[in-house]
Amino acid sequence: MSKRKPVEINLNTPKEALCKEELNKLASQGFLGNLKADFRDTSREDIPWESEAIAKSHGVYLEFNRAKSGEDKEWIYLFRISIPGGGPLTREQYNLVDDLTEQYTKDPDGFPSIRLTNRQNIQLHWVKKANVGRIIKAFAESGLNTLNGCGDNTRNVMGCPMSRYSSVFNANAFAQKCGAYFQLPLEPFISVWEIDPTKVRKPGESFDYGPQLLNRKFKIGIAGVIENANGQLSVDNCAEVLTDDMGVIPVIEGNKVVKFQIYLGGGQGERNGKPSMACMAKPFCQTDEAHLLKVLDAVIKVHQHWGDRQNRIWARVKFVVKTMGIDWYRQQTEKILGYKLELPNPKIDVGHRHMHHGWFKQPDGRWTYGAFIENGRLIDNSPNGKLKSMCRFVMNKYPIEFMITPNQDALFCNIPEGSKAEFESDLKKFGYGQRNGKAYSTLRKLSGACVGRDTCRLTYTDSEKFEPYLIDELEALGWGDITESIGMTGCERQCFRPATKTIGLVGSGLNRYQLKLMGTEDAKHQGLPLLLKDSDDIYLRSIPRERVAAVIDVLLKYWKANAKPGEGLGYFNNRIGMEAIINLFKNDPTTSDLMAKAFPADCVVE
Repeated sequence: MSKRKPVEINLNTPKEALCKEELNKLASQGFLGNLKADFRDTSREDIPWESEAIAKSHGVYLEFNRAKSGEDKEWIYLFRISIPGGGPLTREQYNLVDDLTEQYTKDPDGFPSIRLTNRQNIQLHWVKKANVGRIIKAFAESGLNTLNGCGDNTRNVMGCPMSRYSSVFNANAFAQKCGAYFQLPLEPFISVWEIDPTKVRKPGESFDYGPQLLNRKFKIGIAGVIENANGQLSVDNCAEVLTDDMGVIPVIEGNKVVKFQIYLGGGQGERNGKPSMACMAKPFCQTDEAHLLKVLDAVIKVHQHWGDRQNRIWARVKFVVKTMGIDWYRQQTEKILGYKLELPNPKIDVGHRHMHHGWFKQPDGRWTYGAFIENGRLIDNSPNGKLKSMCRFVMNKYPIEFMITPNQDALFCNIPEGSKAEFESDLKKFGYGQRNGKAYSTLRKLSGACVGRDTCRLTYTDSEKFEPYLIDELEALGWGDITESIGMTGCERQCFRPATKTIGLVGSGLNRYQLKLMGTEDAKHQGLPLLLKDSDDIYLRSIPRERVAAVIDVLLKYWKANAKPGEGLGYFNNRIGMEAIINLFKNDPTTSDLMAKAFPADCVVE
């Protein structure tokens, strides 16, 4: 029988029970606080906790170099540029990003980089305090914005980038519309960073955040629509919208998009030592496009009012849904809207996770090229080539735009028909398409990782720095050509969404990883820890780094020997069940010693 502690939700939290973060927001006068003075204080490289907390809403994280030990920390800052729907960025905007990273983001080896994320943001690392203000100001005055990059607000709104060419539904444009509507107020932002207000585009109608903003971050994802060679429409769920707090799926009937189904209560982040959970969003309602943004607004207002403001661990909307139920949440939303919502159809196909690699013809006759960027890192000292210089070169040679996919890859748009061969040739000049002289494998192109060490305060271990070498090992074992994915994060916040991949690896300690299975390549299933029903024993929660490849090899061999024709690993795992997987690892001599010790469960398994 399970001994897990119940989740202690404090809905509609009274003022006397507010946590320190909520009180700090109230005292900050609209996330203004003392940021202006604290970022100009040259006597220290860090900033006080009060300013650190509200700086996140401005798109800035305080970090320190995790590779250095000792009490004296090397303080650095992380920036996140919000780019709803992944762009596009113009040549001028891309050059500004590249210029600023060249000046201000050099790592300890002296190499600057640009980091594309799987929320379609751009991240900058290794920035020193003295340069924070000038970077934010330069971005804001160019049309790029760090607002909503972090903090208690709606984060960068995701949308299928290739849908910008769709004649039936443009998820990219709708993500941009949502991003503008849910953008934080500009006045504190302009004041703190001394931005020229005439160079900042002000949104029209916008969400009312109030003095306390939201309870926690709120993530929105918009799926797109693709059309095959026969003109048939299907959902493109490259954004994995069921992993978000709220996701939107186009409903296709008669080969037309007739309305939209909203899903609510997803989220992948967990907290070790606390009853928390990773889960997929549930079907919530249906609506037409004319009312879609209004419904999204009302849903967030319900969470803003009811969500926990005492216990930040349980402040996400998934805990409100779990505690009160999806029907209750719909009723609260209807009270705000003033009308009844159409019930959802649980049988709607949420689509597949498309990677958007290679060539795609645009309706205007020009082309988009999707370039695999391992772990989203554009840098010049990589075994993958000089990717940072490559992007700068092609952006300035061709009349193109730059976009970011939900899988941390790059899209180069509007390439002329006559330039395709030359464009590919130019990429190869910089070493693109190979790692250490070997062509990218299918497994590598489907896999990825979060940043991890050395620039994230939350992570326990390497992810971006380990994942390429793990793929090297698996390729050497003969697994490079499988159509499966590995997702890796340095901690249980699971920023890369590893548990929705067929093999999920979650950092659990320095050079230690937990295995999560049951995710599928189409991103329709939630990955789980190796935990039997009604048990508190989690297996393979602390696999040593040097043994991760061997553990995966055991699973892949068993899958290949026992799968049905065409059955992917994720669906195979779901068919045979968790007990069979646990018994496999217990009985195999390669992994039996790792199964000798189980760990107590603190997660809530949906």
